Amino acid sequence: MRIPSIFKLKQIPPRSARRDDNNGSRAVKWRVTSGGVSVNFSDFVMTSDRGSFVDMEHASVARGEKVVLHDISLRIASGEHIAILGPNGCGKSTLIKTMTCECYPIAGEGVRASIFGRERWDVFELRKRLGVVAAEFPSERTLHTLGRDAVITGFFSSSTIWPELHVTEAMRERAAAVLDQLEAGHLAEKPVGEMSAGEMRRVLIGRALVHDPEMLLIDEPSNALDLAAQSELRQSLRRLAQRGVGIVLITHHLADILPEIDRVVMLRAGRIFADGPKSELLTEDRLQKLFGVPVTVGRRDGFYHVW
Repeated sequence: MRIPSIFKLKQIPPRSARRDDNNGSRAVKWRVTSGGVSVNFSDFVMTSDRGSFVDMEHASVARGEKVVLHDISLRIASGEHIAILGPNGCGKSTLIKTMTCECYPIAGEGVRASIFGRERWDVFELRKRLGVVAAEFPSERTLHTLGRDAVITGFFSSSTIWPELHVTEAMRERAAAVLDQLEAGHLAEKPVGEMSAGEMRRVLIGRALVHDPEMLLIDEPSNALDLAAQSELRQSLRRLAQRGVGIVLITHHLADILPEIDRVVMLRAGRIFADGPKSELLTEDRLQKLFGVPVTVGRRDGFYHVW
């Protein structure tokens, strides 16, 4: 099976030169897919001011010889706050990799996929508009890097600051400002390898934010964090959402879904099981069907919890 690339290099102006209008209205409706039958209640509507981050139609994605995502139709507005929810192995991480052009849809009739309105991108140019928070740092080399320098590597998508990389004073100032924004300024001179899991996660977020991206993609944010670190991380993410940073959050934990997130996409067995308003989807009946076990759902301070 040959999987063609669908993205190409495109230089863009600095973010400060792009129009930033969050006053555009949008209407979120939903689609439910179950048992191979799709019912489209309405399309997701975005204004031209707001613009599109992801626009996929009938996209299937393979990893090796196995098709992991099947017939994905999904639209996400630039600046939107959205959660991708589903059990382990349902294709959530592959969907993120498709958004970052690390995986590509299989070519076919009716298949369409664009990121920020473009069907072709160079991965490194795309990362100037995206901030990706992975579960861990890119290599063990980063563990020997100071927190401030680990954040600076986000400018270069590198594992450390190699000798040939030119770091400007403006980059250092931006890294310090991002750490302060995350209330992590005290980590600037601390080696990454000596940090707790929660501290590392905040530095990873800083690394993703340092180049001022339009959208932040976060994969399983609370993994390996204790209760205190989870709470600190969620408050940091809430502050970012309130400042207008677009967030796509991938998780299987309901408690990760921030109050500022109002749309949920549910994935099951590589297909979109449901897509719509959080209040409509995070119900005991839907979650039981999604995860395959009986659940009880509670809500407190805008967060959902399940047991």
